[in-house]
Amino acid sequence: MSETILKLEDVAVFQKENLILKDISLEVKKGEFVYVIGKTGSGKSSFMKTLYADIPLRQGTGSIVDFDLKNLQEKEIPFLRRKLGIVFQDFKLLPDRNVNNNLRFVLKATGWTDLGKMDTKIEEVLDKVGMKTKGFKYPHELSGGEQQRIAIARALLNDPELILADEPTGNLDPQTSVEVMKVLQDINQNGRTIIMATHDYALILKYPHKTLKCDGSKVFEVIQKAI
Repeated sequence: MSETILKLEDVAVFQKENLILKDISLEVKKGEFVYVIGKTGSGKSSFMKTLYADIPLRQGTGSIVDFDLKNLQEKEIPFLRRKLGIVFQDFKLLPDRNVNNNLRFVLKATGWTDLGKMDTKIEEVLDKVGMKTKGFKYPHELSGGEQQRIAIARALLNDPELILADEPTGNLDPQTSVEVMKVLQDINQNGRTIIMATHDYALILKYPHKTLKCDGSKVFEVIQKAI
């Protein structure tokens, strides 16, 4: 694995025939924490979807965790996503099963077969997000912040090289947002790379990191004072 986790050169992002973003060139190194900011509709989610191959890369070149986004085959997408941890705004937990079984479902879907190893891994990731005692709870029994912690634990299951967090605090109140952010900070400080789309400027000021802005169909780095 190279030190470069993500590299894009002259990339354009399309949704169907509509050009959303253009002329994107950037590099993210291992261990960085990078924000992607911008107004609603500025292309943040489309940018993130391109990174996990939900939107195909049609123009420019890009590599992410050693996968070539431009020439990615459909059959390779599951393997790419195993090297990524994806955290969504709306948690995407399965409501009909408890936390442990939500996580077990993901492990089975990604090829795990040894039940003992699965249980050990589940306990490990829940511990990392401070939710070790909540494995038997169902999603509806958890607060929004707790559900998002579980979603982060789920993203950690396959030891991803990169975590993509798309508005992970978007549905949370300010105090809970800070708690979830602290979890992400800890994960980053343990060496994991994180790219986080957000419109929560209070968090960016509280936890400053490299910041990319989507504006006027471009993506460019901004200095903290200019946000």
